[in-house]
Amino acid sequence: MTEAENVPQTIGHTDTLSKDEPLRTEGMDWFVLRVASNKENYVRDTLLRKVQIEGMTHLVNRILVPTEKIKTIKGGKTKISENKLYPGYVFVEMRLEPDGRIPQDVFFLIKETTGVGDFVGTAGRPTAMKDHEIEKMQRDSRKPEDEPSVKLVFEKGERVVIKAGPFQNYEGTVDELLPEKGLVRVLVTIFGRQAPIELEEWQIGKAENT
Repeated sequence: MTEAENVPQTIGHTDTLSKDEPLRTEGMDWFVLRVASNKENYVRDTLLRKVQIEGMTHLVNRILVPTEKIKTIKGGKTKISENKLYPGYVFVEMRLEPDGRIPQDVFFLIKETTGVGDFVGTAGRPTAMKDHEIEKMQRDSRKPEDEPSVKLVFEKGERVVIKAGPFQNYEGTVDELLPEKGLVRVLVTIFGRQAPIELEEWQIGKAENT
């Protein structure tokens, strides 16, 4: 799990679509821009700044890098981090020419930005996102004020090895996930009998040859 870059939000733009916002701005569509890994926030902020400086807000509107907040618990301490929901992609809402091409000024503004690749679609004519794809992007992206979730990477019945604590190097089986506590209950055989042990996720790892 990696933390998203702590980039200040641009005024007037957010990384989520609120319920009050339309799926599309009139005359515009959403397009998917491929970008270099870990450059998503940089590309978004740079493009928004360029669009405002060049006076192209009538051609390019919202630019999103949807994220979700993840809560992890280690040593009893809670840590909040952000994960990008679509690594390597930035979502751009813009207006195309009548023939489906990107306006020349917008094309050069985007292509001259470090870390930018190509739009999803054919050369020069990007493919617009469908309504259900935009809705999924909205649904998947949590609002900043939402309570972050605890995500556990292990599954019930999975073989694991304990990496820390008094039972270090013991192998066991995941019996139950307790995400509200950030704990995993593992069944470990001790002196010939199975015993349930509650461990924090960082204390266990996936066993080899599972």
